[in-house]
Amino acid sequence: MPDLPPEKLRPRCDPATLPFRTTDELPDDSDLIGQDRALEAIRLSAEVPHRDFNLFVLGPSGTGRHAASERLLRAQAAQRALPSDWVYVNNFDAPHKPRALSLPPGIAPRLRQAMQDLVNDLARDLPAAFDSDDYQTRRRAIDQEYGEKQEGAMSDFADRAKSEGVALMRTPMGFMLTALRDGEVLKTEDFDKLPEQEQGEIEEKIARLQEELAEVLRQAPKLERAHARRIEKLNAETASRTVSSRIEEFDAELRAIDSVARHIEAVQQDIIAHAALFLQAAAQGADGGFPGPLRKFHEDPAFDRYAVNVMVSHAGENGMGAPVETEHDPTLDRLVGRIEHVSQMGSLVTNFTMIKPGALHRANGGFLMIEARQVLSEPYAWEALKQCLKTCSVNITSLAERMSLMSTTSLDPDPIPLNLRVVLIGDRRLHALLVMLDPDFADLFKLQADFEESVARDDDTNTLYARLIGAYARREGLRPITAGGVARVIDEAARRAEDNTRLSLRLGQIGDLLKEAAHYAGTRDAPHVEAEDIDRASRAQDRRAGRIRDRMQEAIARRTVLIDTGGAKVGQINGLSVIGLGNYSFGRPSRITARVRMGAGKLVDIEREVDLGGPLHSKGVMILSGYLTALYARDVPFSLHASLVFEQSYGGVDGDSASSAELYALLSALSGVPIDQGLAVTGSVNQAGEVQAIGGVNEKIEGFFETCRARGLTGTQGVLIPQANVEHLMLADEVVAAVRDGQFRVIPVAHIDEGIALLTGVEAGQRDDKGAFPEGSVNARVEARLRGFAEARRDFMRRPDGTGGQL
Repeated sequence: MPDLPPEKLRPRCDPATLPFRTTDELPDDSDLIGQDRALEAIRLSAEVPHRDFNLFVLGPSGTGRHAASERLLRAQAAQRALPSDWVYVNNFDAPHKPRALSLPPGIAPRLRQAMQDLVNDLARDLPAAFDSDDYQTRRRAIDQEYGEKQEGAMSDFADRAKSEGVALMRTPMGFMLTALRDGEVLKTEDFDKLPEQEQGEIEEKIARLQEELAEVLRQAPKLERAHARRIEKLNAETASRTVSSRIEEFDAELRAIDSVARHIEAVQQDIIAHAALFLQAAAQGADGGFPGPLRKFHEDPAFDRYAVNVMVSHAGENGMGAPVETEHDPTLDRLVGRIEHVSQMGSLVTNFTMIKPGALHRANGGFLMIEARQVLSEPYAWEALKQCLKTCSVNITSLAERMSLMSTTSLDPDPIPLNLRVVLIGDRRLHALLVMLDPDFADLFKLQADFEESVARDDDTNTLYARLIGAYARREGLRPITAGGVARVIDEAARRAEDNTRLSLRLGQIGDLLKEAAHYAGTRDAPHVEAEDIDRASRAQDRRAGRIRDRMQEAIARRTVLIDTGGAKVGQINGLSVIGLGNYSFGRPSRITARVRMGAGKLVDIEREVDLGGPLHSKGVMILSGYLTALYARDVPFSLHASLVFEQSYGGVDGDSASSAELYALLSALSGVPIDQGLAVTGSVNQAGEVQAIGGVNEKIEGFFETCRARGLTGTQGVLIPQANVEHLMLADEVVAAVRDGQFRVIPVAHIDEGIALLTGVEAGQRDDKGAFPEGSVNARVEARLRGFAEARRDFMRRPDGTGGQL
């Protein structure tokens, strides 16, 4: 297979094919490209009226999934009517169960203000009414009437007693009866001088009158109660007249709403019953507070019972526009709302004015966007969200109440009906886990919007991509980008897609590159961002993340890690692997060695034996055994004992991308033909010997190139890659330049036979019509070696001295 030419190693976007000079000439088109499937799902979720068509937006971060979802949802929300306002008001019959009122859009603040005005006005009007001459006159009349009744009864009794010679006297201890003689109070010593018969008559008379006095006194509480009832009736009539007069002035549009009218009626009755609250508030103001006209009585906690707690209110032009909310911290309280408490006399108390809305209240009637991983990580938040979606209502329950951590005064507010679309945003793995582990998920989230990571690359796509870049630059306030700069960005997008026929749609990474390049353009006071700025930003990003890579290359250069880049060795080859550190990955060459001897057909993967090899790597090694047994010495037992190892590998090894290199090392060890150490290998292999595509091909080639460049390029060094990976090549400019100058090689292979011939300089050989490999070919030597092992094993098993046995 011939070496790849330089133009195949990094297919470039020609700036001449882009129909502009700078991005300033492009239309402001920021629509995503290549995401038709996902955008259709978002539109369907936004438009379908049926419940449970909630949406899960999945895909890698940086693909614009959040911004695209929000943009489409806002476009749909703008066409919807404004949803209802919701308020909580006092339930005068059961204060622990506040009532939720649904109001037309934008009405809630008006109702709150109207109720505040009502309280403030009545806090001035009611005291004035009770201070009026009419009220005071009627009050004095009632007091005088009952005072006269009380005094008249006592006066009649006193006259009656006096007519019988007994005086009624008022003492600090109460009323007392005493005998009279000649109009004067009979003293005790004079009473004792009277005849016993007369004393008895006086005592009998006083006892009888004492009973009559007790009866008169017993009538006093009844008179007091009657007096109090008359006063209460007068107060109620006065308050009712004042309150009714003020209620008639209440906003007629508000009173036309049935729920408001019922509440105002309840408020009216309660104010009449609790008029004393307003009198006390006025008295407190007179004792040093603000004067009446300036005082805001509605702020007094005593009047909270008449407040209106606005949970959510909507107002918009032409009455259109549903809410689109994004909750970045979806805790239980921030989702469904909370009930706050205050400390009073050592205990926690609350009322309906302390009910606070959550994201579900604010998004009701529209759309709510949440990061799936965050809501799943918050205690009880996911279960509460599902419960609200199932019941189509928001029922506020605190975390402490759910966990029974707090026993205090709490509320049971009316649940608010819920009608909204929830949009979860997460990755594909999380979506798969929810589908598999949560039986409710598929019922509640019936739609998924799967964002692509890349898009096919062609001239039309390049132009659309350029528009996207231009729109981003304008939105972020960056300098315009030249056609050459855009072409360089497109090349970088292809590299990050790991495919020269596609462009990466991880726009977050591309945006970071543009911002850094714009900074470099600014440092040289350039009006536009050029290709050199993009290139500088790309190299700077690579340098910042490349400390571990540089230290590994340094270890190879100092021969702390043994890697040969020249000469030839039997059973030894340079394999290539990729090391990933967060979002950064780089290639690293590793020495792979194979050793063989006669045995019982066992292929030992040393990495697996010491628990350093992952399942994919072990699978690749087992495939090698299948290839060897199917191709060589098929008529004799497989009598090989071979060991394979990644030298100086102290961490885990997984993946099958080194399986072709391991097979080359085995074939070299069996045939005795040395492998050119200036060539490195990557690619997996199947049991038919076909070399299969792998990932990270660019990083692997560049990693071995850096090793060879540090040792000195000879022109014979290079990398064997799978033929299927040619379309994935977007190599660094240094590698392309070295290939162009004949200092480095990139060679595609499709079969193991092609690769072993390139590595050893000896033809692999194909079986002829008689089933034999060409003499001297690698395959012939391997087969001969395996036959030799089989015959030696057979002879060993037949030794007459009895030393033969099971190998």
